[in-house]
Amino acid sequence: MLKVRIFSFSYKYNGIPQDTTENGGGFVFDCRFIHNPGKYEEYKNLTGKDEKVISFLQKQAVMADFLINVYCIIDKSVDNYIKREFSDLMISFGCTGGRHRSVYSAEKLSVHLKEKYPEIEIVVTHQNIE
Repeated sequence: MLKVRIFSFSYKYNGIPQDTTENGGGFVFDCRFIHNPGKYEEYKNLTGKDEKVISFLQKQAVMADFLINVYCIIDKSVDNYIKREFSDLMISFGCTGGRHRSVYSAEKLSVHLKEKYPEIEIVVTHQNIE
């Protein structure tokens, strides 16, 4: 069974997560080009799991476009990895603080994959909010 590990992280505080499998890597998506809700006082203490931040990010067309492209790349990889009986896939989303855009993106990808591929295992890790 394919295990997909999805991470959110901070470029500023942690850097790109290390792959602890023997594969040595995975996909890394940079969310810093998307407008940052963390720049506003009302969102600073919230995360990409909070409704106010979700609403803020859903209003940005660039976020929707970004996720559509991520889904396209990852779906092709998951299809291929399942067919080739690979055991692990690592996907990481980074932003400045690792609390808003990257968390939102990781959560959205997790939901997408759970709906499309119920047979795979998905583990989500938010390095800067857990």
